[in-house]
Amino acid sequence: MKITPFFIQLRSAYEAELEDLSSDSEGRNVLRQRLTEKRKEINFLVQMIELSPEMVAVMFHQGFRFKQPAVMEQLVATESEEFPEWANLADVVQLTPWAQELAQVILKEPKGEWFLTVTAGLEYLLGKPDPRPAAQHDDEDEDEESNDHEGDADSDDRQDALDADDDEEARAREEAGADWMVEQGFDRKDR
Repeated sequence: MKITPFFIQLRSAYEAELEDLSSDSEGRNVLRQRLTEKRKEINFLVQMIELSPEMVAVMFHQGFRFKQPAVMEQLVATESEEFPEWANLADVVQLTPWAQELAQVILKEPKGEWFLTVTAGLEYLLGKPDPRPAAQHDDEDEDEESNDHEGDADSDDRQDALDADDDEEARAREEAGADWMVEQGFDRKDR
C-alpha cells in the first residue's frame, strides 16, 4: 500500500495522540473517558483542525466504517491538496450516529471537509500495518538470508507465490481506487 508522506507523518502523530490518551498515571485504561471529554470540547477544538489535525481527529476514533477499502487505499496515496470532496466519500465512508453529530459541527468550518477526509484516512490507516518498519525488517531478513547458504528452495518458491498473490491483490485494489477517483472527476495518476 502506498501512503503519501503527509499521511505517514500524521499517522505517527495520531497514534501517539491516542496512546497519550489511553492510560492515566496509574496505568488504567481511560481512553473512552478521555475521548468523551474531548468530544464535549468540539467547539474549542475546531480551531485546531488545520494546525494539529491529529489532536482533533482522535474525537472520531472508532466512528468510521469503510465500505470500499480500495478507495481508502487510493485516498491515503493522494496528496492532501488533491483530496476529493467529503460528499464524494459518502458511499465509501459511513459514520456512526455519534460521529455524524460531530461531523455536522466540523463541516461548518472552512476546512471541515478536508479535515474529515484526513480523519477518515487516519482511522483507516490505524488498522493497517505500517509499511516502513516492515520494509526495513524485510531488508534485514534479506541480509540474513544472503549470509545463510543453506536456503530452502521450496520455501522460497512458496513465498514468491504468496508475494505474487499479494502484489496482484494490491494492484487490483489500487486500480479500483483509481477508477473510483476518475469517476469523481479526478485525473488518473501516473505510476
